[in-house]
Amino acid sequence: MMTNIAKRHVFFVDDEPNVRKIVGRTLEQASFKVSCFACATDCLKQLRCQPCDLLITDVRMPEMDGIELLTKVKRIIPSLPVLVMTGYGDIPMAVKVLKLGAADFIEKPLERQSFLSVVDSVLNLSVRPHRIVGDVLTKTEIKILRLILDGKSTKEIGVILHRSLRTVEDHRRHIMSKLGVNNLVDLVKQAAIVRLIDHG
Repeated sequence: MMTNIAKRHVFFVDDEPNVRKIVGRTLEQASFKVSCFACATDCLKQLRCQPCDLLITDVRMPEMDGIELLTKVKRIIPSLPVLVMTGYGDIPMAVKVLKLGAADFIEKPLERQSFLSVVDSVLNLSVRPHRIVGDVLTKTEIKILRLILDGKSTKEIGVILHRSLRTVEDHRRHIMSKLGVNNLVDLVKQAAIVRLIDHG
């Protein structure tokens, strides 16, 4: 499957040895060269002296976390694609890493095929079609989507906009249907594509 990107060098950072072992083996089986690091500091040192095609980092790590690593990497190698992993399903955090320049994010636990598909997509810079969000969503739906991206619950959105829970839920369903997604993770990614999340 990955023959077109064979021998690409992937740096992988995670403080959990078992995760490093599994992900390292998965990437090697897909014909990547892989360098695994237990901490962000070691990764940064090697980035200064070794070529790297893709950096994959966990978010929650001791000392320097994945967000700080992403910020530093974007200063020294702005063009390097960074894929961020999180096991916490934290939507505001996902929005934050996209704003800081992450190419994408993926939730743990990792499912092998979807993980390799995201790696493949990031390395090949496959761009899903952009949509003009104003042509897709109503003004109310855009307001609600922005509140969802801020991590607000349906109940909180109802209070802020003086709408019933049922009305907000209907809007959420319409937003996801119009943007062609069925979960919050894909909703955040699609919001980035339609420019509701501004990078940088």
